[in-house]
Amino acid sequence: MNFLRFMHGKPMGGGPLPKAAPLLLLCLFLVLNVHAEAQAALRRSAVVNAVEKASPAVVNISTVSKERVGAFFPFSGQEFFRDFFPEVFPREYTRTSLGSGVIFNGTEGYVVTNHHVVAEAAAITVITSDQTEFTAKLLGSDPRSDLAVLAIEVEEKMPEIDMGASDDLMIGETVVAIGNPFGLSHTVTTGVVSALNRSVRSGDHVYRNLIQTDASIHPGNSGGPLLNIEGDLIGINTAIYQKAQGIGFAIPIEKVKRIVRELIQSGHVRFPWLGVEIQELTAELKTYFNFPSDRGGVLTSNVIQGSPGAQAGVKRGDIVMALGGMLTVSPQAYRQALSEFTPGGSIELKIFREGGELSVPTKPTAFPVELALDLASRNLGIEVAEISAATRKQYGIEGGVSIERVVRNSAAGRVGFKPGDLIYKVNDMPIKNLDDFREAISRYHHQNALNLIVRRGGYVYSLKLPF
Repeated sequence: MNFLRFMHGKPMGGGPLPKAAPLLLLCLFLVLNVHAEAQAALRRSAVVNAVEKASPAVVNISTVSKERVGAFFPFSGQEFFRDFFPEVFPREYTRTSLGSGVIFNGTEGYVVTNHHVVAEAAAITVITSDQTEFTAKLLGSDPRSDLAVLAIEVEEKMPEIDMGASDDLMIGETVVAIGNPFGLSHTVTTGVVSALNRSVRSGDHVYRNLIQTDASIHPGNSGGPLLNIEGDLIGINTAIYQKAQGIGFAIPIEKVKRIVRELIQSGHVRFPWLGVEIQELTAELKTYFNFPSDRGGVLTSNVIQGSPGAQAGVKRGDIVMALGGMLTVSPQAYRQALSEFTPGGSIELKIFREGGELSVPTKPTAFPVELALDLASRNLGIEVAEISAATRKQYGIEGGVSIERVVRNSAAGRVGFKPGDLIYKVNDMPIKNLDDFREAISRYHHQNALNLIVRRGGYVYSLKLPF
């Protein structure tokens, strides 16, 4: 009460205020204001600044997918029974799901998210931080890395995330995850980098070189950004491992940039090609090459002339012990290590040759499409050609390629392929002509088996051949 009397110009004794009262009031105001600013500064932490910096580039992703489910109905007269027992007839269900993403390029409208967020989606909607909705187009998706790129039509530049680095991360440094868990608007969780270069198995796939953090990552904020304390993007969160509590994973930004570049350029991630063909290193081969029996590696069985491996100096008979710092104890381990890279980068091979070890830097490229038919001949044992006009007319078909020759005792020969058989599909890629077949072999050149859809006469077969 005394203070209020003082502020209203009424001193406690009832007399006039001293002449210095205005100065005292000004000093008191300044003290209170400085205190308030100090309190605000204490509250405005580095995390607050990081969130405010990055949030405009974080988006919500809503997907709609359709699933057709049917039951076996053994009776005739289906139209009659459909009215009384609709539940036993095929029905189509619509499923919706939510995830997060981040605007990677605001000028072009490119949004990065997880593959599993948009997989099998019939419609994708991107909702920005100001609640503007965009219909998104899927530019490309890669299940191996769990990354996908969407495109939205923009009339002016959108807020985009600032790029950080993931190759200098420190265990223990603070990180921030932003997303939209459970359909809520931006939700922030904080934590630290718990570990680096983690490998996680989900189903039949192993995800490698992940950032592990204790910042909470839920399905709804999967695909959103993991930030450093400066608000820069260091990874894309992924909810691929649901069993553990208090553990989250993110795909490092250096890998994200490589994958995104491939998806924008090709629509899929091209497997890197060195032109180095390998085989299992048996105990007998270890003895022959004087290789230590307690160590692992793969044997180089062939090096394609003019290939990146040949240009780097890799030779037939070399034993590859590691690729890009990852041990290659088996052909499968070699392929898995190679899958962590993309064309145009650099990979260091650790090689055993004539009793000594050496490091060989290589620069992988995409598989040359002009070598596809030769690879199919060597690995599958078939030579193919365009389907003749007469055959197309005979079977009433538009696409496919015709097998012209089958090598005896080859993979195709052992399962009974014959000249005149028609190939309609390689793995999940439809084959309309010879160019499609070349593209399919180029895309899947690294796999150890191919699934072919083949027609002979009036019958269609699905056959899996070692490759």
